[in-house]
Amino acid sequence: MPTASSTSTALVTGATVGIGHAFAVHLARRGHDLVLVARDEVRLEEVAAALRAEHGVGTEVLVADLVVPEQLALVEERLRDDARPVDLLVNNAGFGLKKRFLDNPVDDEVAMLEVLVTAVLRLSHAALGGMTARGRGGVINVSSVAAFLPRGSYSAAKAWVNSFSEWAANEYRSDGVTVMALCPGFTKTEFHERMQVKRGDGFLWLDVDFLVRQALKDYDKGRTYSIPGMQYKAITGLTRVVPSRALQTLQSLGRK
Repeated sequence: MPTASSTSTALVTGATVGIGHAFAVHLARRGHDLVLVARDEVRLEEVAAALRAEHGVGTEVLVADLVVPEQLALVEERLRDDARPVDLLVNNAGFGLKKRFLDNPVDDEVAMLEVLVTAVLRLSHAALGGMTARGRGGVINVSSVAAFLPRGSYSAAKAWVNSFSEWAANEYRSDGVTVMALCPGFTKTEFHERMQVKRGDGFLWLDVDFLVRQALKDYDKGRTYSIPGMQYKAITGLTRVVPSRALQTLQSLGRK
């Protein structure tokens, strides 16, 4: 079974901030060379330089906005490069929308879907071909606890990520590939600030380093799902027995 500590090169999308940056740091500590993908070239170069200096790993930057097909194709091309194989893909890039579905321009909704679903599908497709041929590798798809809750189009997209990841985990395990869906709850990153939503600090809010440490431990064990935090394990368990209509009354939680 491939593990996060045995791969040589990891590609992380959304690598300059939040969960993606934490993955880059933790993977660099494990000795991985890194391909860092994000839209902001300046921040990418800064992160790459810091990781090279602190951990002595190779770092490559790839500037790409995953909403733009031509730029997404550049990342796909890098993942298909058999001369420079990527053994771990972390599909982390994403964003949320604060407003309710009909209050958002449809183009904003489509852009979110392109990043949360289309990019995950295309990048996974690009990566899995080489991984299955080599008989090793893995994909971590950053989903969300929201996938288990009725919270609009964001939850629907993350539910797709869960379903796709679970299927791929079972489909390609025999080929030596591990696929895992990471389902964070509220996490102390820039994600909510970018949505212009107030970030909390209560028991529901996870430390990003704790989140990524737990995710990598679960990945190393070959798990299909990682749900860090006992509070979120309890919440996702409750979603199996609480009626959907009751859960929907909580959809404004974390959006104010």
